[in-house]
Amino acid sequence: MAIENPTIRPDHGGAPAKAPSLPLLFSALLLVMLLAALDQTIVSTALPTIVGEFGGLEKLSWVVTAYLLSSTIVVPLYGKFGDLFGRKIVLQIAIVLFLLGSVLCGLAQNMTQLILMRALQGLGGGGLLVVTLAVVGDVIPPAERGRYQGLFGGVFGLATVVGPLIGGLLVQHFSWRWIFYINLPLGLFALLVIGAVFQSQVNRVRHEIDFLGAGYLAMALTCIILFTSQGGTVMAWSDGQLWCILAFGLVSLGGFIYEERLAGEPIIPLGLFRNRTFVLCGLIGFIVGMSLFGSVTFLPLYLQVVKGSTPSQAGMQLLPLMGGIMVSSIISGRIISKRGKYRLFPIVGTLCALGAMTLLGTLTNNTPVQQLYLYLCLLGLGLGMVMQVMILAAQNSVEPRHIGVATSSATLFRSIGGSIGVAVFGAIFTQVLHTRLAALLPEGAQLPRALGAEAVHHLPAALQQDYLQAFGGAIHSVYQIAAGVMALAFALTWLLKDVPLRHK
Repeated sequence: MAIENPTIRPDHGGAPAKAPSLPLLFSALLLVMLLAALDQTIVSTALPTIVGEFGGLEKLSWVVTAYLLSSTIVVPLYGKFGDLFGRKIVLQIAIVLFLLGSVLCGLAQNMTQLILMRALQGLGGGGLLVVTLAVVGDVIPPAERGRYQGLFGGVFGLATVVGPLIGGLLVQHFSWRWIFYINLPLGLFALLVIGAVFQSQVNRVRHEIDFLGAGYLAMALTCIILFTSQGGTVMAWSDGQLWCILAFGLVSLGGFIYEERLAGEPIIPLGLFRNRTFVLCGLIGFIVGMSLFGSVTFLPLYLQVVKGSTPSQAGMQLLPLMGGIMVSSIISGRIISKRGKYRLFPIVGTLCALGAMTLLGTLTNNTPVQQLYLYLCLLGLGLGMVMQVMILAAQNSVEPRHIGVATSSATLFRSIGGSIGVAVFGAIFTQVLHTRLAALLPEGAQLPRALGAEAVHHLPAALQQDYLQAFGGAIHSVYQIAAGVMALAFALTWLLKDVPLRHK
């Protein structure tokens, strides 16, 4: 389908006709990044309160899954549409959709409405991160881009920590609805600044929109995310319906690949997969996402069940992890901008992360919490040298007109890796825990149906010790396997080449 658009600049992604006010523009972009990152964490604190008001405990996981599903589906679409129609208008549409979804979430009167509005919010949220990073690619040449993307990495790490804290304060002193309403003034400010300082040239260009490819991709991602998020939780791994969902997703993926070979302007040009750096960035991002999100998910649980921390205390105890990410993201970004080389940082970063995962695999019920802080700081330092650098390397490896696709693809692979990691490591943890409990506990012993800290702490003393011993063994298995997965990422980083960073 041909579409004529009057707002496209002649080269790529909406590059500005005249230099924008960079400090003001980047303040707005950092605010957009903060909104995107906060919304992934701030909601978790309010979920028990929401269920207490609405009921519908069986639908609780969909409050998170609906956002994850819709935001992941649109990631590659935002990247492509930004390349086609200009980054400014696409980012503005994403912000408006996100704010509209946020307001409607706050107005929801039952669990079904909240889930549907979270999906709408995700349609906008999926574009905030991707288009923001692509705008950086338009405004700043690769040789100088590292220090700016380091700042974005720092903001993302900060939001991961303060999200649960802000959510807890809003729920405690106001209402859970304010975790959504708070997006409105921040988003409107960012929208106004971007509209005022980020200018695009006007040029009429006709484009072919690959709607069929977009449909295939949306269906494939929907099925894959449903399979990974629902398997082992809502649906048993032995459920035939679950595997039918995966099969349908694989068939849709095949249809997407076939369609991309025929499309005039494909969503993800298959030629990019002949680019060694692009492919390696995607694989490393996928593996790092899988290892990180699949294993770090269990840290708050360990702190609450084994160390007796409250949920807010557990969030605070993750500060060393996020502090490490912030420090190494900012420092590595500045060094890359100065030296023009990036290959060393993913190698050192994955090695640090591998060492940290190995050390986390030695945790016991008696490990001092200060020792855990050191391990988390090392993990954060390693991850900060990898995540944003992979996006920079992917952007630098493609033609300027494909910056949006490169950015969205790198983000997409990491998101899918994280989703699969949570499912896989969750299944491993549950299986090892049940196996060890069966070996340790006397027959007929009554155990809590959930892994909540309060339920575990109410067990009889002897039974509680056996449970905690089995729990510690399951944690060991998770981090040992996560270390093995990270070792694969470390091996792949050696295949990266230092492609000179472009100066324009």
